[in-house]
This record gives sequence, structure tokens and C-alpha cells, in this order.
Amino acid sequence: MKDEGAERVVLFTLDRVTECLVLTRSDRKEARIPLQHPPFEDSSALARLHLAAETLDAVVAETLRGDSIYFELPTATRVEPLDGRLIVYLDQNKWSEISNALHSPEKVSSENRRASAQLLQWVQDRLIVLPASAGHYAETGKRFSTEKRYDLALTILQHSRGWQMRDPLQVRREEIQDALSRHTDAESTRQAPNVFTLTPDSLYGAARGYTAYAAPDRMPPDLTLAMEAFMNAAVSIDTMLDSARVEPGPDTGWAAKNQHFSDWLDGESRDSQQKRKTIDAFLFADIGGELAEAAALAGMPVTQFRSWAEKRVMSDIRALPSLGLFRELFYGRHINKGTRWRPNDCTDMVYLSCAAGYADFVVCERHMREHLAHGLRRVASSTQVFRHLHEAADAIADQLAQS
Repeated sequence: MKDEGAERVVLFTLDRVTECLVLTRSDRKEARIPLQHPPFEDSSALARLHLAAETLDAVVAETLRGDSIYFELPTATRVEPLDGRLIVYLDQNKWSEISNALHSPEKVSSENRRASAQLLQWVQDRLIVLPASAGHYAETGKRFSTEKRYDLALTILQHSRGWQMRDPLQVRREEIQDALSRHTDAESTRQAPNVFTLTPDSLYGAARGYTAYAAPDRMPPDLTLAMEAFMNAAVSIDTMLDSARVEPGPDTGWAAKNQHFSDWLDGESRDSQQKRKTIDAFLFADIGGELAEAAALAGMPVTQFRSWAEKRVMSDIRALPSLGLFRELFYGRHINKGTRWRPNDCTDMVYLSCAAGYADFVVCERHMREHLAHGLRRVASSTQVFRHLHEAADAIADQLAQS
């Protein structure tokens, strides 16, 4: 007979049906603790959440439709367990293509169906990571069809496996701070966080005024991380799958302002270098608030910031992985005569420039791919960017074979 004292809790489960916290022991016996408040909203698609109690390194969500989602979680000893995997960032329309390959294969070409299957197999084999971003969450939540929204959300969640791209605005802010710190007496010695990460609450940063969830005080550090990682995973999954559609935010006027500037620039008789300086000035006006805020956080005096803005700003920005690429995308679109600006262009440019600044591969739609590839060449980046999934899969296969 087994020694009862040797048994241990191996699984924590939040069960929607019974509204209980279920503790499962290694001998499969259970203890059920009623919850004081229902754990899920009526619009939630989740049925239960499971947390590995011994390792605290994984959470599994089950939906009311019977689908399962596995998220990796960071632990105190393995905060960023990338383990040599390649980072492949997919634009929203490429996630949609993979979702269609799984749920509506007739809508996808045979070569891209094969590429989709290969990418997902590499995820399962722990050879690549397909991170999700806040942009993916926002675009998915706005889809009108409940069925298509669920399929797309499920595809992104199941195959991102908890990996996230940090908030691009936060990444940009920190890049600028680091650049400014090189011109101050107190040069920064901070360790820059990884852009692709399992760190809780990375999708949205302080640059947006976001305040992350914090575990209760006086918990041991490993349990604090586990609690925060579990809550982040649960909220991310629940939000993405929620049956209620997210309404688009208000038009900020960004596209109209850029359209007006592009139209004006098209009529100017200036050479390319003169136009670049003009576009740089327009960019400085667009991100001037970010620059000034970063200078204040870096402790740079106003007079020194003014001197930097006049003499060094664009040469320093060019060296920044994310913001430097954003500048090139900004230039490439404005320098082309007849460019038409859409409200979503700002989102695409911000997220793709951040992804391409730090990922190994990026796959996006044609008009962004061309400008991004040109910008990557100008800043001498090794990131590879493709228009089609099958092209990216071939290049990834080559790199995996070499390594």
C-alpha cells in the first residue's frame, strides 16, 4: 500500500461548471474548494484552467467547445526558455492564412497550406516560436464573425504558446532612453529586457499608462512569478476568445495627417536627400513627445536635450533596432509618390518595425514587405522578411539545416 504522506498535489484547476478550485493529487484523488465568486464572465469561452502544480511552468486552458490551449510559463530558474528557437513574427493577415489552412483549407493555396503545416510542426518540435503581439489581439477582437474570430483567436493562442512580443511603444521608449544615456554623465547600465518573452504583462507597457497585475505581498519570489504568469496567461487567453466583439477605437487622425504631408511632398521639387531631411523633420514632430519623455526619464537636462535634437537625433535613431526601422518605413512610404495612407498603417508600421528589429524572420503583406526589406538593407540587419508563408518556410528550413 502507498504511503499517504508521499502523495503530493500535481494540478490546480479552476473549473467553471462547478465553480471550484480543484486540487488533484498524484494518486488522482481530488479536493474541491468552492469559489466565492464565479471565475469567468458569461461571454467567456473558457470551461477550465489547469496549472502544473509541481513545476509551475505550464497552463492549459479548455474551452466550452472542447479545444485546448497550452501556454509555456516562465519560472524562477527558466525565465526566458527560448532554448535556441528561431523567432518568426507573422503579420495579422498571415495568422489569418494559417487559421484558414486549418479551418477553411479551400481558401489557401496548396503551397501555403503545406507551409502552414510545416510552421506549426516546427512549433511543436520546439524549433521556432510564433509570438503574439497586442496588435494581433486588437485586430482579432475587431472581427465581425464570431466563428471566424474564435477560429483565428484559437489558432494564434495554440501556436504562440504564451510567447509575446513586448509592447513596441515600450521598446521604443527604452531604445531612446539608452541612446540618450550615452550622452549623459550617468550612462545606463540596465539590462534591456528581451523583446520576445514569456514575462507576464509584456503586451502592454508603461508607455501606454498600463499597470500590470501584482501578486499579493509577502509571497516567495518563485510563487509571485507563478501567480503573475498564471494570471497573465489566463487573462490573455480569456480576452482573445471572448465572444463579445471589441469595437474599434476612435480615429486619431494620424492617417489623414500623413496623407496631407505626402500629398504636399509629392508636389515639391526636391531631390531625395532634401526630401529625407524634410521627412525626418516631420518624423521628429510626430515622435517629439516620446523623445522628450525619454529624455526626462534619462535625466537629461533641457539644454543638452535641445543640443542632441539639433545635432544627433537622427544619427542616433538610425542605430536603434525598432525605431530606426520605423524611420525607414516612414521615409519609404512618404518618398513614394501617390502613397495612400490608411488608419491601420500606423499599427502595421509600429509592430512590424519592432518585430523586424529583433526577430529572425518576418512574414507580412506585399506593400509593407517591400518597404521593410529596403529599410533592413539600409540598417544592415540580418532579419529576413517575406511576403508568402511558403517562401518563409523554405528560408527557415535552410537556416535550421545549417544550425
